[in-house]
Amino acid sequence: MRSAPDNLTQTIRQAVESMGYELVGIELLSRQKQGVLLRIYIDSGKGITLDDCTAVSHQISGLLDVENPIEGNYDLEVSSPGMDRPLFDRDHFDRFRGKKARIKMRIKLNGRRRHEGILMGVEGDDVILDVEGKKIDVPLDQIESARLIPEF
Repeated sequence: MRSAPDNLTQTIRQAVESMGYELVGIELLSRQKQGVLLRIYIDSGKGITLDDCTAVSHQISGLLDVENPIEGNYDLEVSSPGMDRPLFDRDHFDRFRGKKARIKMRIKLNGRRRHEGILMGVEGDDVILDVEGKKIDVPLDQIESARLIPEF
């Protein structure tokens, strides 16, 4: 999955959690001529407002200015996970067991890179996905990105 280096993640996690929020995940995306995009997803039991995102952005921006862990130009985005919540680690796949998800693989699995189905949890190093009644074992280390599919 697209994630940030461990040292950057730990620095951001400490700052976000000290403010009373859950760090859902971090994406560090390279953009050709525009530098890097650092996208931070936060959550809390009462939900996330624009004011929450602004406060975390201000705190993280100051921290990154002092620590300087990212070379060159970067843009910082702080966001709620939204209805199509990104899934970053094994705990997320267990936590949202029974929910629909879309998973994009780094390499093809069963002839496809994209899979949609019901999350059945994690067994060993695999996410178990029910795709139209068929159980598929998806290696965690081969997942490029994963998101919940909103149900209305």
